[in-house]
Amino acid sequence: MARNKVKLAWIANDATRRATLKKRRKGLIKKVQELSILCGVEACVVVYAPQEHEPVAWPSLADAGRMMARFMSLPEIERNRKMVNQEMFLRQRIAKLQEQLRRQQRENREIEITALLFEGLRGRSLHDLSIEDASALAWMVDTKLRAIYEKREELAKRVPVAPPPPQQSPLQMSIGPPTTYAAAGMSMQAATMERMNPMGAAPVDGSVVQKPNWFLDMMNPWPVAPPEEGGHVFGGDQGVNAWADMFH
Repeated sequence: MARNKVKLAWIANDATRRATLKKRRKGLIKKVQELSILCGVEACVVVYAPQEHEPVAWPSLADAGRMMARFMSLPEIERNRKMVNQEMFLRQRIAKLQEQLRRQQRENREIEITALLFEGLRGRSLHDLSIEDASALAWMVDTKLRAIYEKREELAKRVPVAPPPPQQSPLQMSIGPPTTYAAAGMSMQAATMERMNPMGAAPVDGSVVQKPNWFLDMMNPWPVAPPEEGGHVFGGDQGVNAWADMFH
C-alpha cells in the first residue's frame, strides 16, 4: 500500500512531534552511515533537541568535534562555497523552477508558431495575425530555411565531385578515337576520306585508295601503245577503235 504524502509543516502535537523526531533522526543517521561506507568519506551528524540535554551525534561527539575543527580551519571562501541556508536554498529552487517555466513557455510558443506555419501552407490567410505572431512566424521561416541551406551544403561536401572529362582537339572530335579505326583495320587516311563522304556513297577503304583512278586515265589523251609498237593514238577513227577496244 502506498504511503501518504507527508505535509512539510511544523507538527503542533507534542507527542507526535517527539515521535517523528526520534524516527526521522534514526533514519538520518542510518543514511549518513551508509554514505560514509559506500563512498569512503568522513561524515558526522549532530542533532540537538529542545527537550534533550545532550545532542545526539554520530559516530561520536569526539569524532564530530574533530571534523568540525578541521572544517573551521579551512579558509572562509572554501567553507562558504557550497554552504546554503534555508533562504538561499529556497531562492535557488525558485530560480530553477522559473527557468524551467520559461523553457516550457518557449517550447509551447514554438509549437504554436509551427502549427500556424503549416496552416498557412495549407492555404489559411495570414492577414489577421498580430505583429508578435507575424514576427515569430517570419523568424521561424528564416530559421527553417537556414537549416535547409546548411544541410544542403553539408551533403554537397560529402558527395565526391567527378573529375571533368579530358578535352579533345577538333581533329580528334571529327575523326573519332583512333582505336576504332585500328580495330577495323582502317588507316587514318581512309578514316578521313570516310568522314569527308557525307552522301553515303561507296565506302572508302585502303584498297580503293591504292587503286589507280581509271577515270583520270580515260580522260587523259595518252596512247594505248607506242606507235612504233603498233599502238593507236586517240583521234579520228583510230581513237574511236581504241576507245571501243577498252570496253570489249
